[in-house]
Amino acid sequence: MNGALLKYPDGCRIGRFIKREKRFFVSVELDGQEVQAHTNNTGTMLGLLRPGAPVLLSPAANPERKLKWTVEALGQGEGNGFFWVGVNTSMPNRLLEAFFKAGLLPWARGYEKLKREAVNGESRLDGLFTGSKLPDLWVECKNVTLVEDGEAAFPDAVTSRGAKHLQTLMRLKAEGARAAMLYVIQRPDGKCFRAADYIDPAYAEALAEASAAGVEIYPVVAEVREDGICYGGTLPYQP
Repeated sequence: MNGALLKYPDGCRIGRFIKREKRFFVSVELDGQEVQAHTNNTGTMLGLLRPGAPVLLSPAANPERKLKWTVEALGQGEGNGFFWVGVNTSMPNRLLEAFFKAGLLPWARGYEKLKREAVNGESRLDGLFTGSKLPDLWVECKNVTLVEDGEAAFPDAVTSRGAKHLQTLMRLKAEGARAAMLYVIQRPDGKCFRAADYIDPAYAEALAEASAAGVEIYPVVAEVREDGICYGGTLPYQP
């Protein structure tokens, strides 16, 4: 098996999910004790928070941090049907760079540089690709953890911020740049990607508008393993 494209830190452990507390705290059973872990995922993680489910934890980079563990992924299924779902929302931004350097983004070929966390006006987007004689390519990344009836879907909670990003991309497109959404689907069981209109109809409407205006939509699968994340191919976008 090939190594992970983006590795997790050394010292990762697997615990068992107990409960989510408040927004950024998850209780996990580890070595027979209950520990508190940090999650940066502000969504609902719909369907993933099952008591007893495996939790992949990475150690905090800062040994002085109060919470010593970060939630990277939650396990789903059993036996041969088991898989990990990556819930760390910092990964899509990092994967954008990793995929680009590995030549796995055909729509970004020809571009020479990628600036992450690029600012445009009052907005900050995940990436800006630049290249000689090519229009600037602005990219916003989103983490996808929800699959319903074989359809990977975003968002899993109402997101006015997400709709604002789409408005920014439409403006950039109208100004002559390229603009794209990269949806990183950190689970293997989706057959296509769509907006979760049953959760946030306003976001679904904004995505449809953005697509019609020429904003490019790229759903990419990230294969989550215990050592890190690999490229898992693409999914079709279902408007």
